[in-house]
Amino acid sequence: MAEDTTRRTRPRQQVPAPRLKERYRHELRPALRGELGLDNIMQVPRLEKMVVNMGVGDALRDAKLLDAAVADLTLITGQKPAVTKARRSIAQFKLRAGMSIGAKVTLRGARMWEFLDRLLATALPRIRDFRGLDPAAFDGHGNYSLGVTEQLIFPEIDYDRVVKIRGMDIIVVTTARTDDEGLALLRELGFPFAGQAAVSAAAS
Repeated sequence: MAEDTTRRTRPRQQVPAPRLKERYRHELRPALRGELGLDNIMQVPRLEKMVVNMGVGDALRDAKLLDAAVADLTLITGQKPAVTKARRSIAQFKLRAGMSIGAKVTLRGARMWEFLDRLLATALPRIRDFRGLDPAAFDGHGNYSLGVTEQLIFPEIDYDRVVKIRGMDIIVVTTARTDDEGLALLRELGFPFAGQAAVSAAAS
């Protein structure tokens, strides 16, 4: 009797979509279409990617500081960062082109949505004396940048294991054609802009 060599494959476990992504697809996108007066649902602005960047200039004198920053970013984003290098030499800072000076993560898909959910629902509310985000921090093309002064606002970071408190820049890249469209998208997603009514999409 011939041996049965047929592979038995286990059915793939269905991974639930991020809750904020589902909310955008089913509730926020139709609402934005009406708010912006768009004829086609495909014209509604959406998130494209998020870039989280942490500068580590003092890594020039101690390489361990860069390793600590990479470890922190990995915990915060759930993705291994890429090490950023200096593009040109600056003699007064003793910086040579090619030296490692920071770490960067580019998030897309499910990881992007999950990171954004945690940023809005957990991290930003932990900022001391937080008065809202600057609604004017768009780049003219619907993309938004914000800075945080310390990684400790993320609950994934263990305070006792932090080597040094560092800030980071977070860039939200959207498909919006204008800053007004970008502002409408981020406001609906739950970004707490100063002087504007908050929409608690992330906390829902």
